[in-house]
Amino acid sequence: MKVLIIEDEQFAAHKLIQLIHEYDARIEILDQLDSVEDSVEWLSQNPSPDLLFLDIHLADGFSFEIFEQVDVQCPIIFTTAYDQYAIQAFKTKSVDYLLKPIKLEDLQAALDKFKELFARPSSDSFAKEMHALASLIQSQQQAYKTRFLVKVGNLIKTISVTDVAYFLFEDRMTLLVTKEKRRYPLKQTLDELEGVLDPQQFTRANRQFIINIDAIHKIHPWFKGRLKLELNPLQSIDLVISTEKTKDFKAWLDR
Repeated sequence: MKVLIIEDEQFAAHKLIQLIHEYDARIEILDQLDSVEDSVEWLSQNPSPDLLFLDIHLADGFSFEIFEQVDVQCPIIFTTAYDQYAIQAFKTKSVDYLLKPIKLEDLQAALDKFKELFARPSSDSFAKEMHALASLIQSQQQAYKTRFLVKVGNLIKTISVTDVAYFLFEDRMTLLVTKEKRRYPLKQTLDELEGVLDPQQFTRANRQFIINIDAIHKIHPWFKGRLKLELNPLQSIDLVISTEKTKDFKAWLDR
């Protein structure tokens, strides 16, 4: 089996390759690309792979833009942090998905499904399905959270996502912290929030923080290749980017 990986997070790509080879060491990784531009060029100039692993968000845009420029003639397994509604939509199109962070058992199930359903796809019907899926992804990428409902004493108010500096998990509670230093408890977990926030604006810094890029005040080089962040407003606990996530975090900053 010949596989192409389109993923702009290097750590995630390397982890995926590791899991694929753990599933079957005979699988050939043709290439690993990180942008719409490079993907269109590769797919235009090379024979179609047997299977494509495709991230939704790439270094220079959304992956649906690939379908607008080149006919994709192979089955696709999406790697995504989308919420459950989008995932269900992908499934209705008979295209499988892997929810990040990817687990070996999920990869196994996806590849088993590929072998069962997509070993010999009809190129004409599959091309039409990809165009339909492109429209679906384009509509889904607009569905990010725009405001949050919070409780203030006996009152309920809304907070615009543009007013959010960061989300913090502290004392077994998820907190929304605004740019005006106000803190509100939320029912959602950070994992749930990660799937409904625009990844161009917000990122999961570590297990305790999801941060707005506009809230980053200072970035300090730290021990063993890590980074230490100061936020505005100043956070109540230290925020350290792990060695493993540092490269991807810098790439997110440089988009």
